[in-house]
Amino acid sequence: MTTDFTGEYTGYRRDKPGLGLWPHQGKVAIVGWGMSPVDRRWDGVSMDKTYGAYGMLAIQQALDDAGVSRGEVDGMLVCPETGAGATGGSSADWGPYRQYFEPPYDTEYGLSRLNAKWIIDNMPGFDNVKFAPSNVPSIGEQMGMTAQAVADGHCEVALLVYGMNNFEGRYRHGGENASPEARGNRQWNAPWSSGDGLQLTGAITIQQYCARYGGTFEELIAPAVINEHRNGLMHSWGFYTLHGESGLTFEDYVNARPVLWPCRIWDCDRPVNAVGAFLFATAERAKDMKQQPLWVLNHNGGQGGTVRSSQETLDESEEARAQVASMVYEGSGLHAEDVDIFNPYDGYSFFLPLTLEGFQWHGVKKGESQAFFNGDISVEGPHPFTPGGGNLGVGRTRTAMYIDSIEQLRGQAGDRQVTIKNGRPETAICAFAPARSAAYIVLSNATP
Repeated sequence: MTTDFTGEYTGYRRDKPGLGLWPHQGKVAIVGWGMSPVDRRWDGVSMDKTYGAYGMLAIQQALDDAGVSRGEVDGMLVCPETGAGATGGSSADWGPYRQYFEPPYDTEYGLSRLNAKWIIDNMPGFDNVKFAPSNVPSIGEQMGMTAQAVADGHCEVALLVYGMNNFEGRYRHGGENASPEARGNRQWNAPWSSGDGLQLTGAITIQQYCARYGGTFEELIAPAVINEHRNGLMHSWGFYTLHGESGLTFEDYVNARPVLWPCRIWDCDRPVNAVGAFLFATAERAKDMKQQPLWVLNHNGGQGGTVRSSQETLDESEEARAQVASMVYEGSGLHAEDVDIFNPYDGYSFFLPLTLEGFQWHGVKKGESQAFFNGDISVEGPHPFTPGGGNLGVGRTRTAMYIDSIEQLRGQAGDRQVTIKNGRPETAICAFAPARSAAYIVLSNATP
């Protein structure tokens, strides 16, 4: 490993209003992507389907997509997150009680975790990596960290690697979630070992939404979920494409098993085993690569606003989404009417209406999501919402929002390709941004 920087990288976040236009527009581009197949779980037997094997597959696809050799990569930002627990928490390092395998699968790395060292050790040719920070966050802020690292001159060609693994009986079962009891405050806000509480707070907030603006949860949410399943099947690599389409209908949705009322199983993204990779480059390097550069106009991180208690209210949710949208628009120089492709995060379906209204995409304001979702939101229609299918449509990869945005702006989205009145889309907003998170990135295929 040739890195001379393996410590923490700080100062990359754009996490508050008032920062103005991102000063590095036209200097950083996304030039390649790769995505492994998506399995429900690793079967514990197929060594060509391990986390590490899928990671190497995605990385090589990204390199080939850009026409870049391994030796040209000088930055590597790999998120060490494991599906066993949240990044940075005690459960992030939790492993199973099991026997390991022969090298390179004789530790957690390559099985349930990845880092730059494991990749460099097992993919010969990455001889010039000089920047590999140790504190790489989840993909939403990871995208921003990578873009800023290139802009700050830490590297010229940066490889971003992110995956979500799923082992039987392990998902989110580390740390406090491994306890058979819900102790202290967790007995109220995490009674089912929900470590982040998003299910509980989000479901209640949307019930407040329906009470204020009218309609039912099913009428509001079902059309958006069904549309995402349709769009997800237009990816070659998604879970339902590879393992049998869901065939989800409105009747299937309303009669599905409740998870946390009124949230049903189809409102929750499916945990999967998969890895994605993306390449970022400076403008100088990007001009000689295989694909059209997609310019980063802005990235954000942090949170939008605060809440007064463990239960977020509708007013707080709406205020937070509006603040996040304001940060995203301010830093990119765009307005709602300038955004062609909108791929927000959908780990739980009830994020979608509040995010849509916060960003006011296609003019949708407070309380108007139900009418919008029940209109034509297909990729062929006038309001092609979440054309990538999101996590609900492909599985909990957290990559579909970015991959679709890249393909749309390149004109390579196939059956998902959106056509706007002036031709191919030019701008996209995409995110892994649960609840009030501000982890968005804005892309354009036109030189700023």
